[in-house]
Amino acid sequence: MSAGEIDESLYSRQLYVLGKEAMLKMQHSNVLIIGLRGLGVEIAKNVALAGVKSLSLYDPEPVVLQDLSTQFFLGEQDVGKPRATVTQAKLAELNSYVPIKVLDSLVDERALQEFQVVVATETVSLQQKINLNNLCHAANVGFISTETRGLFGNAFVDLGENFTVLDPTGEEPRSGIVSDIEPDGTVTMLDENRHGLEDGNYVKFSEVEGLDKLNDGTLFKVEVLGPFAFRIGPVSQYGKYVKGGIFTEVKQPLKMSFKTLQQSLADPEFLYSDFAKMESTPQLHLGFQALQQFIANHGGQLPRPMNKQDAAEVIKYAQQLAASEPSVLGGGDAVIDENLVAELSYQARGDLPGVVAFFGGLVAQEVLKACSGKFTPLKQYFYYDSIEALPEQKQYTRTEETTKPINSRYDNQIAVFGLEFQRRIANLSVFLVGSGAIGCEMLKNWALLGLGSGSDGGIVVTDNDSIEKSNLNRQFLFRPKDVGKHKSEVAAQAVAAMNPDLIGKIDAKIDKVGPETENIFDDTFWQSLDLVTNALDNVDARTYVDRRCVFYRKPLLESGTLGTKGNTQVVVPMLTESYSSSRDPPEKSIPLCTLRSFPNKIDHTIAWAKSLFQGYFADSPENVNMYLTQPNFVEQTLKQSGDVKSVLETISDSLNHKPLNFDDCIVWARLEFEKKFNHDIKQLLYNFPKDAKTSNGAPFWSGPKRAPQPLQFDITNSDHLHFIVAAANLRAFNYGLKGDVGPPHIDHYKAVLSNVTVPEFSPRSDVKIQVNDDDPDPNSDRGAAGDDLSVLGASLPDPSVLAGFRLEPVEFEKDDDTNHHIEFITACSNCRAQNYFIEPVDRQKTKFIAGRIIPAIATTTGLVTGLVILELYKIADGKTNIEKYKNGFANLALPFFGFSEPIKSPKGEYNGKTYDKIWDRFDIYEDIKLSDLIKHFQEKEKLDITMLSYGVSLLYASFFPPKKLKERLNLRITELVKFITKTEVPPHVHTMILEICVDDVDGEDVEVPYITIHL
Repeated sequence: MSAGEIDESLYSRQLYVLGKEAMLKMQHSNVLIIGLRGLGVEIAKNVALAGVKSLSLYDPEPVVLQDLSTQFFLGEQDVGKPRATVTQAKLAELNSYVPIKVLDSLVDERALQEFQVVVATETVSLQQKINLNNLCHAANVGFISTETRGLFGNAFVDLGENFTVLDPTGEEPRSGIVSDIEPDGTVTMLDENRHGLEDGNYVKFSEVEGLDKLNDGTLFKVEVLGPFAFRIGPVSQYGKYVKGGIFTEVKQPLKMSFKTLQQSLADPEFLYSDFAKMESTPQLHLGFQALQQFIANHGGQLPRPMNKQDAAEVIKYAQQLAASEPSVLGGGDAVIDENLVAELSYQARGDLPGVVAFFGGLVAQEVLKACSGKFTPLKQYFYYDSIEALPEQKQYTRTEETTKPINSRYDNQIAVFGLEFQRRIANLSVFLVGSGAIGCEMLKNWALLGLGSGSDGGIVVTDNDSIEKSNLNRQFLFRPKDVGKHKSEVAAQAVAAMNPDLIGKIDAKIDKVGPETENIFDDTFWQSLDLVTNALDNVDARTYVDRRCVFYRKPLLESGTLGTKGNTQVVVPMLTESYSSSRDPPEKSIPLCTLRSFPNKIDHTIAWAKSLFQGYFADSPENVNMYLTQPNFVEQTLKQSGDVKSVLETISDSLNHKPLNFDDCIVWARLEFEKKFNHDIKQLLYNFPKDAKTSNGAPFWSGPKRAPQPLQFDITNSDHLHFIVAAANLRAFNYGLKGDVGPPHIDHYKAVLSNVTVPEFSPRSDVKIQVNDDDPDPNSDRGAAGDDLSVLGASLPDPSVLAGFRLEPVEFEKDDDTNHHIEFITACSNCRAQNYFIEPVDRQKTKFIAGRIIPAIATTTGLVTGLVILELYKIADGKTNIEKYKNGFANLALPFFGFSEPIKSPKGEYNGKTYDKIWDRFDIYEDIKLSDLIKHFQEKEKLDITMLSYGVSLLYASFFPPKKLKERLNLRITELVKFITKTEVPPHVHTMILEICVDDVDGEDVEVPYITIHL
């Protein structure tokens, strides 16, 4: 790509996270990564996917077998080869726009000045890092240090003495409609809409009447008074507020100053990873330094796994550091936590995919911040541990013997968990639902773990989606040659190549998980699993998998990302609540009256434009096709409620005014422009003139209602032109006519448009407009019973005359830049925005909103997946202490990390018995008779069944008449279901859920679990 251009088809999701300005800065940035074991290559992968100008690598060491614990670009065939050279070729495949270079040495200190940021990983000693950092700091080059040791890790960031953050949060600037501005500068929101501002934010104003000075772009610093009001300082000198006004937040650059590694060792500034472990951070600050001292004193050798002598030496060094730098631990009586430092020593040779993925995502995002100035950098030290993931069960005892290397690719994991736990991991049977961004990262980490590679283990992955070019920016298992292939199949092949132990152990399916595939993912399948992991992008699918996991009592690992934000949730049977136990509030929908007549922001005009797109090019052709193929279509339509007249009018227009050629489509587009952006606006102003008053005498056009203006068509206006071009081409597509091939021939459009006769506007007195969303829609049943509709229906052409004629409906596709879909919606939205004096937006922003695109970036995906892997260790260990599990939330933009223990599953009670409301059920292990089932509950549970249902079918009720009861009581459950539903129980179904209502021993209605019939 040339300077100033961005390949939107590749970087589309990332653009919504970083923005074009930050992306362009990154594309002018050179990055150096030193050390290419697992952590270094994880950072390099994420940085390459993000799209910097160039990525340079330095690592003079040869590949050793233990590197394969986390270095996913290496194989056993690479052992002994130069680590950097082997890695270069694989990294180069990720992004053709990012050249990958290998440095021979770091002797030339001046060469560092070519880079915007230098990253030094665990292959570099502390003293070498100090020297490198001093050079970088003096040259104003960003420097990041990071290392992982088993379940521990750290990062340090120095971006110089004067670093400017252009956008600290990356959030959309807040805006809102003002209802009042008092003389002291108190600004109140309209209709109790929250402003969302914080103290110190800056805002500007527009459309304020009476205080015109506020509209000149002056910035005002905000003092928050509450969720619906803020103060900007006295404004009485500007006049008196009359009405109107919109505030818009204006982001201000943030200046930051960083100390060097050498300066900050004794006076560190910490970002805390887990507020429940705040005391661990300063301990680890000294512990990691002590570890470096041990390495320096032992010729570069790390402490041996579970070796108490080596651990004692590391503890001694840490105690010496604490004595010489007492302020690090807070002074006073603070002492070294010997158990924590000992664990750091025990695990120092460990290299774990989960921790590497977590720090690889975190540090890569810091690299992008250093390159782009987007988001707030980490300041300055970050320490993290997950020692609660260590196995507790007796069969996984950790000793020097059980953690010693066995000359395998898993040695660096065995060093932390021991050999038996590694075998446990290998023999798990796991199910991954989805193989997109999170799915790719999950499979990569599973391959490194050896998960499912044992004789009793296995992986099933399913995804019904195919690979698109935009996936390549964050779904790193895919390459350009894979576009169009099934995600699950390509991903499975890629990780089997990554770790040959998985060959024959991964079953890749292309089936969607849902009610329609319960014959594939049946009882036998679910019962064979040890755990399930979701890698899905929609709530409905997540909820379904969650219900299956609850029913079969399987652990579920859940996660998701949204730009720089990510979250994880662990669901453990009989211990935690399920995913479905809590739900996000539904999105607020746009009121119909706002959409139709009173938009006040670009989201409203985009939604309106998308609705128009759907009506013009999808719904209308489908209605025409139904009319032509369904003999009683008109009669059925006349019986329906809604705007029946509009449906019949569009069919009439589509069939009685068929375009014969592309020029007819251009003429149609021009006339529709006039209707939508001129005549309809004039009609609205006819109903409600600009000086109209409400019933209580207030101005009608005030608050969220903005008085519009009709547009005069101007072919030199790009939005006007693109509306005509896109509308004409889409209508041509509907009718199977040939439209533009390549860019539009503007002179031809001008020639056709010059001969169009545009009708004059004539106001109609019968048009009614809904003013408020609470009001009834005056057009909801417009003319549905009138004779006019019958006449209109009778005027439609005889379908038999049009035998074989069909229209081709458009199916919205946001990612094809040649299909005119986003072009139409952008132009249409912007024209309506011009009507209402709303700031228009470009195609990218329109595509983001209209396509409901979820912003995504590889860094967040990697970090979140790492956190999921750490919870997987705990499930594999069978932990029953809920305090050991962690649900996580991270926002890399701030950066912020928050962890909490899962919520316990709720308990219920009946007849003095306690049960789990989520996980418990009554298990019946036979196809029992209804009478015996009722008797069983009376005798065993002291419960009287009053109602029994299967799905929506009521099988039994105590109030049924004797005759109805008699014919049902002697039937077995499967027979009863067949009798009621008139359908057989499918052969793949081995369990049936029956819902019951019961009375307890006191005759009170009580809530109890459902019944599971095991056939």
